[in-house]
Amino acid sequence: MAEFFAALTEQAFLRQALLAGLLASLGCGLIGPFVVVKRIAFLAGGIAHSVLGGMGAALYFGFDPLLGALAAAVVSALLIGWVRLTWRTGEDTAIGALWAIGMAVGILFISRTPGYTTDLMSFLFGNILLVPTRELWFMAALDLLLLAVVGLGYRHFIAVTFDEEFARLRGLPVAALYLLLLVLVALTVVLMIQVVGLILVIALLTLPAAVAGQWTHSITSMMVAATLLGAGLTSGGLALSYAPDLPPGPTIILLAGALYLVSALVVGALRRVRTAAPKRDS
Repeated sequence: MAEFFAALTEQAFLRQALLAGLLASLGCGLIGPFVVVKRIAFLAGGIAHSVLGGMGAALYFGFDPLLGALAAAVVSALLIGWVRLTWRTGEDTAIGALWAIGMAVGILFISRTPGYTTDLMSFLFGNILLVPTRELWFMAALDLLLLAVVGLGYRHFIAVTFDEEFARLRGLPVAALYLLLLVLVALTVVLMIQVVGLILVIALLTLPAAVAGQWTHSITSMMVAATLLGAGLTSGGLALSYAPDLPPGPTIILLAGALYLVSALVVGALRRVRTAAPKRDS
């Protein structure tokens, strides 16, 4: 750990990696609680894995892969949202098919794009150590957009997340808000691509929020706690992976998984103690 902090003062790429993790944590903290409470992790997974098709196509035609990822993520979010809203029978199968098609299209484009396979593999599994400055600005812009949209529509998103029928009775455009929420999930997926990659993105999107939800009682507090946990997990995973030269993305996810398991065990034990307390008194 001391070796990491010493290197942090000397190596610019480590400082950029740390900043990338913090920027990704903000997006996770804002959107992760909605994904967890709304229970749409599978839909988010479909969006995440469909993104590879857009990235592969963008590189094949000579465009920035992150722009391809952004376009594919938004289109996938709208398509998956439409499936969810209109095709409830067989919904899981349809989303799974879109998931697989997106991955297959991306791999086909990878195979036809000489010289870029390594770059796209880093998008699959993440490479936080190679985040360039321009992508940090891109991540910061996405964070600002997420903050603006969530801030402006916070009450409406809360209503749709907890009770769609109540929101509909209040006259809210539930379908439009639901699709917008999925688009925000798509933006968050793109935000995290460089940090942990498409394969692991759902874990970082949901685990900090799930841990926060075990200890808090409102979406706002979940957002704050999930953001702080995400920042701690990305920074801690980066530090732990430095000395043994481990891949940072999987290290971050293993740290997040361990935290979730420990938190769940502690919360379960506390609940059992509270339940047993009256029996001992009697």
